[in-house]
Amino acid sequence: MIKTARKDNRGIVIAAVIITGWFLLLAYLLQLPVSFSSPITYLFVLLQTHLYTGMFITAHDAMHGVAAPGRPGLNKAIGTVAAFLFAYNWYPRLLPRHHQHHRHVATEHDPDYHQGSFWPWYLSFLKQYITWWQLLLMAITFNVLKFFFPLENVVLFWMLPAILATFQLFYFGTYQPHKGEHAPHNRHKSGTQPKNHIWAFLSCYFFGYHYEHHEKPYLPWWKLYKEKS
Repeated sequence: MIKTARKDNRGIVIAAVIITGWFLLLAYLLQLPVSFSSPITYLFVLLQTHLYTGMFITAHDAMHGVAAPGRPGLNKAIGTVAAFLFAYNWYPRLLPRHHQHHRHVATEHDPDYHQGSFWPWYLSFLKQYITWWQLLLMAITFNVLKFFFPLENVVLFWMLPAILATFQLFYFGTYQPHKGEHAPHNRHKSGTQPKNHIWAFLSCYFFGYHYEHHEKPYLPWWKLYKEKS
């Protein structure tokens, strides 16, 4: 009798931990008395930023079918929820654009690419992915939240981490690996961070190992470090 392979649920569990962790920490921080003189306040901002980034990375894994491998319906659901919680991004809109990036990396057909310095590239990146509907929903959510929670909590722990996470994702996941010229033999036109797994995780969930991601896009973020030589 041939045994059927057991489904790997690790990606589902990791996605659930990130999304649940983001939600529970936000619920706690929105009610936390804010002390601007305490370093704990800023550590919480950084932690919530990291979880925001993790939600987008989770949505990104879903785009490659590895958030819930072998379960396309659940995989899409995870990607949709993770993307939506990150500033109301719409997964069906993100999906084709991301695969276009992989097919036409660092060319005029790459929606993530822009020939220029950091700020023009960043603004071009935002224009590709932010819609007026997102801005409207963010504005509505902001006004609802500040009705129930202190304004400084809403700004520090809901708004600011989302903005910082866009910088984190853009700098480590797009700008740094794809800027400048790449050698002709570099078929992915991608750079990669020096090997340092702690920094690679803290900076962008190993996506600084960007050549490795383009080489093996079927690997989830939590396996990517294994490909770093």
